[in-house]
Parts: sequence; C-alpha cells; structure tokens
Amino acid sequence: MRSRVSGMRVSIGCRLRYSFPQSTPLIAMLNVHYSRFGDLERADYLVTSPSVPLESYRDGFGNWCTRVLAPAGDFCLSTDGIFRDTGQPDPSMPGARQHAVQDLPFETLVFLQGSRYCDTDLLSEEAWRLFETTDPGWSRVQAICDFVHGHVRFDYMQAKATRTASQTLAEGQGVCRDFAHLAIALCRCMNIPARYCTGYLSDIGEPLPHPPGDFAAWMEVFLAGEWHMFDPRNNKPRYARILIARGRDAADVPLTQTFGQNTLMEFKVWTDELA
Repeated sequence: MRSRVSGMRVSIGCRLRYSFPQSTPLIAMLNVHYSRFGDLERADYLVTSPSVPLESYRDGFGNWCTRVLAPAGDFCLSTDGIFRDTGQPDPSMPGARQHAVQDLPFETLVFLQGSRYCDTDLLSEEAWRLFETTDPGWSRVQAICDFVHGHVRFDYMQAKATRTASQTLAEGQGVCRDFAHLAIALCRCMNIPARYCTGYLSDIGEPLPHPPGDFAAWMEVFLAGEWHMFDPRNNKPRYARILIARGRDAADVPLTQTFGQNTLMEFKVWTDELA
C-alpha cells in the first residue's frame, strides 16, 4: 500500500433511481455525517429529479435525514460532493484499554445491548468461549475482527436483508453488513460498546480490479475514552473512509426507507481520487 503524507481530494456521490406506482413517502440518509461536514470542499447536497420539497431533520443518533414525497413514476435521488481527506490510512491505537462496565459513560450503554441484527443473547456463550482468554481492549477487538474476517466468506450473491449476527456465524457467509453485525454482537457480548457505521469506502490504494462502487459497513468500539474504527470485512487499514451514519445496527441507518411499493432501477456510488 502506498504511503501518503499530504491530503487528497475525493469525488464522492451516489445516484439512486426508482420507479414508483404511486406517490410514496421516502426517508433518505445519504449525506456525509455532520462530524465530517467541515472536510467537504463541495457540499454533497441531495438533489431530486423531478424536483420536490425536501424536509431535513436529525434522528435520535444525530444522523442527517431527509424526508420527501416521491411522485409516481421515475424518481431519482443523487448527491455529488468533493471531500478533502487526510490521505492517511485508518488510524489505530493498539494500547487502547477496555473500560469496566461500571465506568462506561451513560451514552455508550445502549451500544452494549442486543439489537435487531445483533442478537447477543444467542451469541454470549460462544463469544466467551472464543475470546475469554484474549487480552481486554484493542487486542480483544482485533481478535474478534480476525475471527469474523476468517470465518465469514464475502459473497454479494448471498446478501439477505433479514440475516442476523447468529445466522451469519452459522452460515459463514454474507456481505459487509453481516461482517459488521457479527463483530458488533461479539464485542457487546464481551462488554465492549460497539456501534454500526455506514458510509463511503474508496478503493484508493487497492490493487485492480475493483468491484463496482458501493456503500460500506464497519463498526466503532468504545475503548480508552473514545470511539475507534474497526473493519472486520476488510480487516486492514484503508484510505478515504467517509462516514454517513451511525446506529445500533443496519436497522437504524437504512440509506433509503420507502413507505410503499417501488422498483430500484439504478444504484451507483463513486469515490474517485481527484488530482
């Protein structure tokens, strides 16, 4: 992987085109997270075609959401921005310690509990069997990521919207959200707060060929008083990882949620390094 010292400019965006049989409410979560908004050289405003009124709000996790009423027929949602990245790979802090549960900040406790896709009640016994002897803290989380990365086979054709963490463990296959859900659930079983993240992940610095652009899922865990990023799907440092939303699991952060029948006609995502 090439070494970088200066920043880089990345063209980011997406285009989602739907066909609606009738006027349909829709919530979109497609903009760069507010914590990275200052890194946008050109803001990734949401644009619709045909143009309709947009209502924006923050959800309970602080994510930026946009509500629209999509008209019947063809409807397109798109964003197009320029992001200034540090040019550095994902950070690491191998000495980060694990907190005792009684010492955790109140706001992290929700990320210790089971959730829709992270069924900790079914995984607790296996988690302790696998990881009880690992050193608490960063090395324990890395051991969990190593296990998930080695146990689960990545397969786009096996994507399934209902697959839980325990099912991913049993089936041994899935997509990036399944890797994230299993690692999150195992961390929570080991008393480490873990939350689900979705966003852009570039292929900058990766060998060719690349699959088509897509959004990615990873996790953040709370160690040594702050949140740290881990990526059990790729399990190595990557460049230009750009957060869109965080939640307990994928159920909290759907990129789009439609309240009626629809057909997705086009789905395109890009993260391209600019000169």
